[in-house]
Amino acid sequence: MRLTSKGRYAVRAMLDLTTHSNGNPVRLQEISTRQNISLHYLEQLFRKLRNGQAVKSVRGPGGGYVLARNMDQITIKDVLDCVGENINPARDIVGTEAEAANSLEFHLSKNYFMNLGVIMKEYLATTSLGDLIRKSKETEIEAGLNQSNNAESSSGVLTSAIRNPIGEINQ
Repeated sequence: MRLTSKGRYAVRAMLDLTTHSNGNPVRLQEISTRQNISLHYLEQLFRKLRNGQAVKSVRGPGGGYVLARNMDQITIKDVLDCVGENINPARDIVGTEAEAANSLEFHLSKNYFMNLGVIMKEYLATTSLGDLIRKSKETEIEAGLNQSNNAESSSGVLTSAIRNPIGEINQ
């Protein structure tokens, strides 16, 4: 089970586009500079994102890319699916080794990892770009408050400003 750079970069680029768009097209060069991702690589990713109907391209002067739908309608799963990312932890449980390992332990572990895959897909499908953007704004506010409090602290030691990282499972 591994999320590749393709998936991570696609999510970062989509979050950057969401943050900096304000309804106007954003050039890939700007995203490339801000995110330190190769322009050539972004072009490949955005071609896939466009084919997957997550973004639309705008031609001409002032052109670039905009979201194809509202930020709350594009999930992280949508982005990963567009770029062909497969993070299913059970995807490798096939083939000759799997066929030869017809034991109770094999089937228990296979079912466990298949269930984990279902949970991961559900989590990715219930987290939208909008959710992450709102979470980042909450984190920025908390960071600002903590920096103010830390500046007044007599110890002079800065503590972590981020108590609730993006992606935390709240119960």
